[in-house]
Amino acid sequence: MSWAFMIAAALSEVTATLTLKSAATGRPRLYLGVLLGYVLAFAFLTGALRAGMPLGVAYGVWTAAGVALTAIFSRVIHKEPMTPLMIAGIVMIGAGVLLIELGAGH
Repeated sequence: MSWAFMIAAALSEVTATLTLKSAATGRPRLYLGVLLGYVLAFAFLTGALRAGMPLGVAYGVWTAAGVALTAIFSRVIHKEPMTPLMIAGIVMIGAGVLLIELGAGH
């Protein structure tokens, strides 16, 4: 159950961040969606912690997924650049999260 909460937390945070870009560039009514997304993200993160996920793993996964997914979706939605160096960074973020998860199991 903790992973379901974690996935929901990451997706809520990414949605809020992507909405923030739209709100900041001329659509101020979207700030309500930004606020709701961040509130939901913290609520789901709390759920993951209550379900037993260690804080280091939860925070690592949440922030890493947020960075990687925001970069990917920003490319698609906002036409922002995605260079080979950025792609390598996203791969390294994924590897880092995997190492944190594997290390927490020992």
